[in-house]
This record gives sequence, structure tokens and C-alpha cells, in this order.
Amino acid sequence: MPTSRSYRDACGVARALDVVGERWALLVVRELLLTPQRFSELRQALPGVSSNLLADRLRELEHNGVIRRAPSDGYELTERGRALEPIVRALGDWGIEAPQPPAPAALSATSVLIFLQGAAHPDPSAPPLTCRLELDGRVWTVRLAHGRAEVEAGEPGSADVSLKTDPKTFAALLTAPGTLESTCADGHAAVVGAPTAIRRLLHAVTDPHPPRSDGAH
Repeated sequence: MPTSRSYRDACGVARALDVVGERWALLVVRELLLTPQRFSELRQALPGVSSNLLADRLRELEHNGVIRRAPSDGYELTERGRALEPIVRALGDWGIEAPQPPAPAALSATSVLIFLQGAAHPDPSAPPLTCRLELDGRVWTVRLAHGRAEVEAGEPGSADVSLKTDPKTFAALLTAPGTLESTCADGHAAVVGAPTAIRRLLHAVTDPHPPRSDGAH
């Protein structure tokens, strides 16, 4: 059953934790930052939570006005829930320095895409780049333009290049772009289109403003 525990503290921090401080609550919010998701999709993204506990958290968050039912028969953030976005992103930045959890550790597509959005600093003078990214069977559109990386769920209208892989492999490529060729060779990733375009995406994180492939600087 949903919990009704409270810190019984009038401080705004305590009152916020009364709403989103239960285990898994903020991770549900994280998963809904980029797109609405169905219960089954949330379960896949959060393999460490039981179905019953996830259902409890969803009921609590809905009751407290953080999420609501989406037209797609899933869940989405309300305006109040969306206000948690900078807090969740700041927690992610802070947590980068924390120790890694013991293996096996989960990593969702949303997690790595949020990292990409925050860490990528593409050359603002470079032409726009649209990538089709398929992570664990779900398709995302990633655009590099105006010095930013933009991410949205779904197929792009047109793409310069496509990359198919899993979230952990994509995260590894973002930190070590030089392994792209070997990662494709061993079957953990597949590129359709010019590999230089994918390298541009990966280097936007590890080496912002790399030399342009056309020789411009």
C-alpha cells in the first residue's frame, strides 16, 4: 500500500521529501523527464523495483500531483512534477562523484540521455546534426545545434546517421569515443551512415568543439 509517512517537519526540504523522498520516487520522476512512459516501460527502466512497490510509488506521486495519467495510457509529469527537473539534474551532476554501485548495476536510456544533454557542448558554429539513436529497442532523436544537444523520444523526420546499441554501451562510447570501431566490430553497436557523424556526437561530450570533418576549425 502507498505510504503516508511524514517527517513532521515544517521546513520546505522536509515537506518536499514527504512527497518525493520515498525509495524509487525520484527515479520515477527521472524516467519521465524526457517522455511519458507506461508501467511496463518503467519496470524495464527500473529493474530493481518490484511491481507492487512501483505501483505504490505511482499512486503516491499521482495523489501528490507530481504525475498524472498520460493520453498514451502511461504516466507523465504534471507542471508541478516538471518543476523537479533542475533538482533531479543537479542530483545527477552531484552523484557523478559518488562511488559506483556493486555489479550488476542498471542504467536506463533516460539516464544516459540526461547525461548527454548536460555534458555535451558541441561546436555552435558547426552545422546541425540529427542522429537516430536506438537504445534497447526504443528510438530517440538527438540533435546537435546551437551548441546544445537536444533529445526527444521517437523517430526523427530525417537523420544524418543512426546508432543502435544499449544504454551501457552508449555510456561507454560517450566516455571513450575511440572504441567505436571495436564496439561495432564485436556486435555491441551498429552504425548506419557516416561514422564521422556519430564520432561528432560522441566527441561533443569528451572533446567539445573537435576539428570539423571538412577541415574547418
